[in-house]
Amino acid sequence: MPRLITNPSRVTAAGEPPKTIDEYVGRVNTGDDRVSMAHMRSPSGWSEPGQRPEFDEFTLVLRGALRVEHEGGEITVEAGQAVHTAPGEWIRYSSPGRDGAEYVAVCLPAFAPDTVHRDA
Repeated sequence: MPRLITNPSRVTAAGEPPKTIDEYVGRVNTGDDRVSMAHMRSPSGWSEPGQRPEFDEFTLVLRGALRVEHEGGEITVEAGQAVHTAPGEWIRYSSPGRDGAEYVAVCLPAFAPDTVHRDA
């Protein structure tokens, strides 16, 4: 039977200035460790430390733009575009545009703080 997920759980975000993460599916909100799905809102100028996660991440930008730095350069993902980052790949996300970014991130397996491996 289908299960309605009525509300997300607010999750603490890395980076400055603070961004908002509302997890709909994942370890925090539904106890699922297979996948996580979260609605993110990052303000203009937000950036987080680089990381080398152990999971696939698929990110769909809904509004604004998201910059994804990687070892070979950087990609700007505009509204209506998506990006996939693979496990073990070094990446760093930011929203340098004047409007920030709004996006949905799906992680396989589900995001867990001990599997992100952020830069010191």
